[in-house]
Amino acid sequence: MNKEKKIKLALTIAIGIIAIVGIIKAVDIYYEKNNTEQISISNFIENETEDEKDNTKIKVYITGEVKNQGVIELEEGDRIADAIEKAGGQTEQASLKDVNLAYQLEDGQKIYIPNINDTETEIIDDGASGVVDDVTIKQTVVNINKADEKELQSLNGIGESLATSIVQYRKENGNFETIEDLKNVPGIGDSKFENIKEYIKVK
Repeated sequence: MNKEKKIKLALTIAIGIIAIVGIIKAVDIYYEKNNTEQISISNFIENETEDEKDNTKIKVYITGEVKNQGVIELEEGDRIADAIEKAGGQTEQASLKDVNLAYQLEDGQKIYIPNINDTETEIIDDGASGVVDDVTIKQTVVNINKADEKELQSLNGIGESLATSIVQYRKENGNFETIEDLKNVPGIGDSKFENIKEYIKVK
């Protein structure tokens, strides 16, 4: 092989090497850019997810007979029972018999858990009326012969399904003669009845 051919061969090999290196470099740049875009998209999705999570949170102020008074963070749709639990639970002096633990909370509301020694007059006079944004959390007595499904659901432990069953039972069998007759409704046993018997009436 003469000198000229050797030079041409060397140049060809050099050009080939440069081309291969260039291709490898271009592929690396492509994948690096693509990976960066994927990371950016992933971060964007994560941020969006975090924002959505934040939007499902609410804050309420709880005071009175709980172990940790103050502003607490809850999930949207949480009840007063959840707020009490998040605040460390009720104190030994708490009176929950008139508190509607199933009340669904909204952002910015205030909850007052009364003391066992509070009288209704004292509660109103000192401004700590167990009020949640002007909506009382004290359980009112429900007439089970007149209440619609929405009113029935204000009773602790009575959800949409049971409220519908009560109304249906009333339509098929007439009015309840005693509050104990409520136990004839499928789904309402002794335990559930005991929890609500003080807050229901038939007349």
